[in-house]
Amino acid sequence: MEDTGAEGSPPGTDESGFPAYHAGRCGSLAELDTELVRCRACPRLVAWREETAAQPRAAFRGQEYWARPVPGFGPADAALAIVGLAPAAHGGNRTGRMFTGDASGDFLFAALHAVGLASRPTATDRDDGLELYGVRVTAPVHCAPPENRPTPAERRTCRPWLSAELQLLGPSLRAVVALGAVGWQALLPVLGETGWPLPRPRPAFGHGVRLTLPATGQRRELQVLGSYHPSQRNTFTGRLTSDMLIELLAEAAEAAGLTPSAD
Repeated sequence: MEDTGAEGSPPGTDESGFPAYHAGRCGSLAELDTELVRCRACPRLVAWREETAAQPRAAFRGQEYWARPVPGFGPADAALAIVGLAPAAHGGNRTGRMFTGDASGDFLFAALHAVGLASRPTATDRDDGLELYGVRVTAPVHCAPPENRPTPAERRTCRPWLSAELQLLGPSLRAVVALGAVGWQALLPVLGETGWPLPRPRPAFGHGVRLTLPATGQRRELQVLGSYHPSQRNTFTGRLTSDMLIELLAEAAEAAGLTPSAD
């Protein structure tokens, strides 16, 4: 049974049942994004995103922070989805766009541009003109968490947004890249809910891991690829290099049937 608010009314934006009630009722990604941005279902995340906005870094002083849930970014008919832990407190939480305005996003969008899936190699704000070609970037948790660590309860509360997003992308979706173990662990059960049969046991996460989910009566075959997250911890230590990410994204683009755009 779905969670509802007082006396059977729809849950309010600050109730834990808000995502589960509203996400599945959205008929388009635009509607989903509108509902998602209203969400205040996780008190700890709401407090953190707003506290961060009230105490900006010196480099961003004077800027108005987004300080709301950050919706997915990319076309509604994307053939490739990228799912990874985001947004950062002074990145997407500031700019209002996934992986925009922080070092992880700089690394990711430079790689997407190198593969021909982004119009430019940098992402600074929502109005910078960046376009993605056949790719949608999203996250398992849409608010910046303290220490970049959402709790299991926060992941569960936010999960309906990802499930609905992939459901709406379903007709065009042919491949998904999971960034990091958190992205992988969040993605697989959601794909199962969305109609793709999962193998048992589920494969462990690793960079370069590739999983083929067979077509069903409602879903076409889906390629799922794992990549290390472009966090500074991974990129500074060389665990993930730009060449590694470019190679993996090129493989994902091929799996999705995307033709890179000429720059």
